This record gives sequence, structure tokens and C-alpha cells, in this order.
Amino acid sequence: QVQLVESGGGLVQAGGSLRLSCAASGSIFSINAMGWYRQAPGKQRELVAAITSGGSTNYADSVKGRFTISRDSAKNTMYLQMDSLKPEDTALYYCNLRLRRSKSDFISYWGQGTQVTVSS
Repeated sequence: QVQLVESGGGLVQAGGSLRLSCAASGSIFSINAMGWYRQAPGKQRELVAAITSGGSTNYADSVKGRFTISRDSAKNTMYLQMDSLKPEDTALYYCNLRLRRSKSDFISYWGQGTQVTVSS
């Protein structure tokens, strides 16, 4: 069993910053990638940023240059530094962990979500 606990969400004014954390615990055997997703009311869940076990990162175009994803492997913790926040960044942010069970078999886990609200 794997548990993901997110923290760091909150209310911030436009132009401000927040740092999200996602701590993973439990039966973590082989991390393939970790990522942050978000879902705004009435919209589909979308990928915000992801980081692989090798350290490669990718970002949604809407957050490039403003958000930075990082990971502390020793602590099995992932971070999302969000700067220059905009009202359109308002959403419920979810942590995702993808583990490799075999060469072509993966399993994903999700956190409970942390709310980010950016006021104009």
C-alpha cells in the first residue's frame, strides 16, 4: 500500500508564490515518475508538471517559466514551486506517483488533493 500526502496549498494573491509538497510512504519499490496534476471546476484533470526517476522534467505550456518541480529521493518527497501565480492557476492540485512493477507494467497512486486559490 502506498500513501501520498500533499500539503502547501492555500489562498494567495495574483503574482504570489506557493510551494506544494507530496510525501510518499509505504511499499515504494521502484519509482518511474512523479507528477502534479490539477483540476479546476468544470474542467478535466490536466498534467501540470512531471519528473522521472532520472530527473527529467516536463511542464504544461501554461506553467513553463513559472513553476518548478523537484524531488528529494531520500525522502520520497516531491515539490512544486509555483511563482507568479495567476487566477487561472486556481484548482485542486493532485500528486501522482507511478511505480514500475515490471518492464511494461506500471501502477499509479493519487493523493487526496490540495486546493490552490489565486485571487485577482
